[in-house]
Amino acid sequence: MVKEDETFPCDLIFLSSSRADGTCHVTTASLDGESSHKTHYAVQDTKGFHTEEDIDSLHATIECERPQPDLYKFVGRINVYSDLNDPVVRPLGSENLLLRGATLKNTEKIFGVAVYTGMETKMALNYQSKSQKRSAVEKSMNVFLIVYLCILVSKALINTVMKYVWQSEPFRDEPWYNQKTEAERQRNLLLRAFTDFLAFMVLFNYIIPVSMYVTVEMQKFLGSYFITWDEEMFDEETGEGPLVNTSDLNEELGQVEYVFTDKTGTLTENNMEFKECCVEGHVYVPHAVCNGQVLPAAAAIDMIDASPGAGGREREELFFRAVCLCHTIQVKDDDEVDGPRKSPDSGKRCAYISSSPDEVALVEGIQRLGFTYLRLKDNYMELRNRDNDIERFELLEILSFDSVRRRMSVIVKSATGEIYLFCKGADSSIFPRVIEGKVDQIRSRVERNAVEGLRTLCVAYKRLIQEEYEGIYKLLQAAKLALHDRERKLAEAYEQIEKDLILLGATAVEDRLQEKAADTIEALQKAGIKVWVLTGDKMETAAAACYACRLFRRNTQLLEVTTKRLEEQSLHDVLCELSKTVLHCSASLTRDSFSGLSADVQDYGLIIDGAALSLIMKPHEDGSSSNYRELFLDICRNCSAVLCCRMAPLQKAQIVKLIKFSKEHPITLAIGDGANDVSMILEAHVGIGIIGKEGRQAARNSDYAIPKFKHLKKMLLVHGHFYYIRISELVQYFFYKNVCFIFPQFLYQFFCGFSQQTLYDTAYLTLYNISFTSLPILLHSLTEQHVAMDTLKRDPALYRDIAKNALLCWRVFIYWTFLGVFDALVFFFGAYFMFENTTVTSNGQVFGNWTFGTLVFTVMVFTVTLKLALDTHYWTWINHFVIWGSLLFYIVFSLLWGGVIWPFLSYQRMYYVFIHMLSSGPAWLAIVLLVAVSLLPDVLKKVLCRQLWPSATERVQTRNQCLSVEQPTVFMLSQTSSSLTF
Repeated sequence: MVKEDETFPCDLIFLSSSRADGTCHVTTASLDGESSHKTHYAVQDTKGFHTEEDIDSLHATIECERPQPDLYKFVGRINVYSDLNDPVVRPLGSENLLLRGATLKNTEKIFGVAVYTGMETKMALNYQSKSQKRSAVEKSMNVFLIVYLCILVSKALINTVMKYVWQSEPFRDEPWYNQKTEAERQRNLLLRAFTDFLAFMVLFNYIIPVSMYVTVEMQKFLGSYFITWDEEMFDEETGEGPLVNTSDLNEELGQVEYVFTDKTGTLTENNMEFKECCVEGHVYVPHAVCNGQVLPAAAAIDMIDASPGAGGREREELFFRAVCLCHTIQVKDDDEVDGPRKSPDSGKRCAYISSSPDEVALVEGIQRLGFTYLRLKDNYMELRNRDNDIERFELLEILSFDSVRRRMSVIVKSATGEIYLFCKGADSSIFPRVIEGKVDQIRSRVERNAVEGLRTLCVAYKRLIQEEYEGIYKLLQAAKLALHDRERKLAEAYEQIEKDLILLGATAVEDRLQEKAADTIEALQKAGIKVWVLTGDKMETAAAACYACRLFRRNTQLLEVTTKRLEEQSLHDVLCELSKTVLHCSASLTRDSFSGLSADVQDYGLIIDGAALSLIMKPHEDGSSSNYRELFLDICRNCSAVLCCRMAPLQKAQIVKLIKFSKEHPITLAIGDGANDVSMILEAHVGIGIIGKEGRQAARNSDYAIPKFKHLKKMLLVHGHFYYIRISELVQYFFYKNVCFIFPQFLYQFFCGFSQQTLYDTAYLTLYNISFTSLPILLHSLTEQHVAMDTLKRDPALYRDIAKNALLCWRVFIYWTFLGVFDALVFFFGAYFMFENTTVTSNGQVFGNWTFGTLVFTVMVFTVTLKLALDTHYWTWINHFVIWGSLLFYIVFSLLWGGVIWPFLSYQRMYYVFIHMLSSGPAWLAIVLLVAVSLLPDVLKKVLCRQLWPSATERVQTRNQCLSVEQPTVFMLSQTSSSLTF
């Protein structure tokens, strides 16, 4: 027994509840994030067991499938035994299963029997993690690390060989003051060489930036909060802000080349408004009703066409009844629902709640035409007709909607004993099953509404006699009771039942575009990102939405690969013809300027449907499918936008996978709001879920979640841009400073007989990457803004400067590496030649090896820190604090370690070394001079490149600097002129 507001401890079969109708309401927020109340139904033969004694007297057995993770699927059956009769067999489905983790709501108590417990529950089976996604930056880091590993091995090998070459001369291997023992002389040469090789590996291992991985993870984790904290991405209407489910892909947001988006609920609001219905060729426009809100100044019924005759009126009312009955809406009272949609009923106010917003819009719209759906009670559906009379229909069967059939049906029995099958679905699934009705008139109206971007559904019916229904009942029961292939058997049964229908009419519902959806798509195209729309809607509806959101423009030449065209031509001929069309244009004009936005470039848009895609993806016996795929990809690459309609969820994932693994290997992003978008969200490099009205399954399975599609613009063009710039500079800087750090150590071996003597003190070796140089680059990688945020939003083309991993390509990597080698040569030989054979202190003392190493280390710390300061464009007090503070910390630590500030910490070999170095005037000169010489090439390179070959970003930076200089000048002149007027 589970009581109200308690959580189910395991997966239960629902036997009975305190409600008379044998239902209960649950919330599954902890499972799928959906906070709406879901209705579950007790087993028909046990819902009358209301006490513990009744449950004790129950004798039944349950057969069910093996545990599997799908939250929305369950197959089983229950055998209820009476004293004398044969057992009653009832099917069990997901509506009878109460899941562990769900919470009981608005029901005093329920009784259930456990079927899955522990790790076999659906909640536990969904603990498994999603496949790991790795960003392009992370892959580049690993490749660069392999290069540096090869450099490390090369250094160790060179020094090992050079050691034995150097020792081959007499007396170098055994000086008179360091004679070897007999055991050392007898030691194997190869073993000695291998030991020396390992010693050099340990000495030079600091070139491998292990701390870089720690810093990168910290930067990603802390940087992800900038998205969460962004107030501009908070939606006041829903009270939702952006969510970051993983921080591993932050920089990937700055590398996106393809965006795959759903239409309904993503580009549109999924806020359905009933526009009209067409019955037998007559069009009805009710009050403008949108989610229970009646817009003023609307006529009750505006019959655009002539009124129907007496016979037509019967069909008209039958159509209204069909729409009122063919759905899965639950009606709940105000006190049962928090913030529901109100039904404008003159009596008790109620809320219509459904998993599909279309159903709510249809029922609300028909209500304004005189028929009001009231409730489902004791398996009877009640509605109020135009005469204010209550009509009751017994609900016999529900043939549930699925994305393959694209329709649903109900079988009901009227009070007069007539049995009806009402069917509602997409025009492509209804028209082939119709044998009677005004098909041509309704088809033309459906096509007209689709062109206007409205969502259309067709409604049909047929009368059943008792014998037909009994045959249907037996067919459905046999399929429902099957434990194996239940879904296939049900689909076959539905196919037999839903045929020979009579067409009644069609409905039209408008799904408005989201705010700024068109601006967002236009900005993404200017940024060089190709946008594809993947939807299950019909082609005309989807194409109208694409025009509205400016994915297609008026001058766009549409190319079609649809089932209708393939009936006239073969797939090969269609693809070849389209390929010639687009490739002829691309041969003379490059298409990189504005992704088809330029007026002088012919703009192509491609439309393909699910059936045509299946033919392209289908492998043939002769292996020609790959040719079709390559041909199709060539066409897509030369189209500014692609619309894929009539897509099943798995086909969406297939499209993403096709582009993802094409020869260019572009970075893909998929965005959607519903469960049908989860597959493509998981397949893409970056998956973004919309926190919408179709539940939170997309948001749960995504890498990032945003409240509205318009927020994608800032997420990519601003946050993604900043993330990529910051982490690429972090990675290159880490490799650079480690080359600066360890290359002098390599050079030092040529001056110490390859004896594995360290140039730096052990404290400096340990703290270089931990304390002296780590914090400035971490803060730089969190706060740097090379261009103002408003500029990035205003000029999307700047996104192109960082495309295709531009800042982590081999050319840039080699530049940073050679810059580090040059600086290391300056550090070492500058210090070496400056003090060679010279006395440097007033008492005639010369520098020892620890003083020399400390001088090189001091120049190096100042150089790499000031190099970061020169690369900083956006200064804050935090930058000043960590950059100058890290230099101050190095000085204080050196004084402390040398026993100057804290004598008790005097370290024998470093005692007073740092202060001894600073007591020399030439050392100060060396530090200033060598730091300046080290930084000079990088400064010259930046100045020359900015003047001769500036990028778009550098031009914007120069323009902004000029404006910032001109503004104070203009202000001063205006102040001067105003003072002169007095």
